[in-house]
Amino acid sequence: MRKLQFFLCLCYGFLLMGQDVPNFDKPTISIGLVASDMEASYAFYTEVIGLQEVGAFTVDSTFSKRSGLSGGVAFDVKILKVENSETASELKLVSFQKEGSGKDRYIQEQNGMRYMTLFVNTMDAISERIKVSGIPLLSEPGLTIGDGRKFVLIQDPDGVFVELIGN
Repeated sequence: MRKLQFFLCLCYGFLLMGQDVPNFDKPTISIGLVASDMEASYAFYTEVIGLQEVGAFTVDSTFSKRSGLSGGVAFDVKILKVENSETASELKLVSFQKEGSGKDRYIQEQNGMRYMTLFVNTMDAISERIKVSGIPLLSEPGLTIGDGRKFVLIQDPDGVFVELIGN
């Protein structure tokens, strides 16, 4: 019986060796966005875009220094998601109340993270919130992509490009 158990364990081990084991604990991405003005960016992402705050935390000065994040400057983080779900990616909003470098006109003007894409069920409500907020459209009004969905391009208060795609 022990030989059979050993054999089965050995076979199971070989079976696992042939399978791809994911290297990631979660199927989501958390992106940290440093804003020049927390209130303005928070309002943009929650009131205009429609993300919801699902949590918040503080990084103290000791951890911020030891981790290499901010050289010993403590900061607060607000976690925003499209829905309060384990499978929804996170936008971690941070601010040091430092003036931004200004907005670019096109995504190719700088390297690094330049834009995010959000897929929405309907563009009607978000388009109305964009209009009421006075946020300028960078894309042509009424633009659609190949499959017929609407495409809108705007920028957050610090110039991060936000693509919205939906019906």
